[in-house]
Amino acid sequence: VQLQASGGGLVQAGGSLSLSCAASGGTFSRYGMGWLRQAPGKEREFVAAIRWSGSFVNYADSVKGRFTISRNNAKNTAYLQMNSLKPEDTAVYYCAAGSGGDSESNYVYWGQGTLVTVSS
Repeated sequence: VQLQASGGGLVQAGGSLSLSCAASGGTFSRYGMGWLRQAPGKEREFVAAIRWSGSFVNYADSVKGRFTISRNNAKNTAYLQMNSLKPEDTAVYYCAAGSGGDSESNYVYWGQGTLVTVSS
């Protein structure tokens, strides 16, 4: 499975961005999808995950209530809607496919990352 993340950019604090993750080369609907991020000088951390069916989602506490993960299996695409962005959300955001959940080790396939920069 190949994953292509897109939608990153520069936004002011309080603004919104929508990330997309397009999958190809495999059966997208078989996989749980996750978004993880890595801020400068920090380790990669979990952001959000969605089950293969879309029936269950979970979020890191730091983004709960501001970010929404979703997927469209017919379009082989996962999304991350980010609202009320804060400077501390600045990071490279990665989408990943695997068994899902909040553990990085659950993910087998990774996109290339898209940079989100939130200015204060």
